[in-house]
Amino acid sequence: MKFFKSKIFKIIIYIFAAIGFVFTMVFIGMQFGIFNVPGSNAARNKSLNIPKTAPPEDCTDAAEQKCDWNKTVEWDVLKTAFTKDAPIINQVSTQVGISPMMLVATISPEQIRFFTSNRESFKKYFEPLKILVSLSQFSLGISGIKEDTAKQIEAYANDPTSPFYPGAGAVALIAYPPNVDHDTELFNRLTDEHNHYYSYLYTALFIKEIESQWGNAGFDITQQPEVIATLFNLGFDQSVPKANPVVSGSPITLAGNTYIYGELGALVYNSNEFDMIFTR
Repeated sequence: MKFFKSKIFKIIIYIFAAIGFVFTMVFIGMQFGIFNVPGSNAARNKSLNIPKTAPPEDCTDAAEQKCDWNKTVEWDVLKTAFTKDAPIINQVSTQVGISPMMLVATISPEQIRFFTSNRESFKKYFEPLKILVSLSQFSLGISGIKEDTAKQIEAYANDPTSPFYPGAGAVALIAYPPNVDHDTELFNRLTDEHNHYYSYLYTALFIKEIESQWGNAGFDITQQPEVIATLFNLGFDQSVPKANPVVSGSPITLAGNTYIYGELGALVYNSNEFDMIFTR
């Protein structure tokens, strides 16, 4: 019995010794990279016998690549939507005293920028319905006006001493009903998806105020869409009247071509896309 117990004890010791030896060898192998698969993905896949997969196909319609801005599906949507809104665009432009074509040209790059950066939403909603995007977060309405910019527009409209003052008629256009919360009403005005009147109005007032500032400094930019579109994109703080303003703004890639905001606005303005609808 004593001999039998001694035999079992020795077997247990040998088993634990063997386990310890295996773990020691594994540890040493890991330290020296003996068990590592070759480093690159290609080599690793080869060592694991994983077949190569073909790169994903480009889902962009080839007809939309490297073509003119006004030959794209984005522009087709915009043109239809602006045509639907023509009565409001012409009304607002007459009320404020600006070119309706300038209003369209200033808003167009903002809409195109959304369409090209949100392809899924564009394909699912805006392309089939041929409608404009009404933003409702940091930038508001169809022209993407920020709340602070909208408040600046209102302030200049109420200040006859400001170089941006757009004229006496502007105050009545933006007057608020009594006993309403200003910020809530302003948000509702700019984000109304069913009536774009106020989105067009505030954009038109921005244009008029920029034209007034530059006109007061001796520079007529009423027929310079590249300047107005650039400044709409950059904001009031970047508006410094000068003889040779630089066309600038956010880059917008459309159908394989990259434009800057002011440039694209000018292309829209100088085109004949709306000759029968809007005047310059």
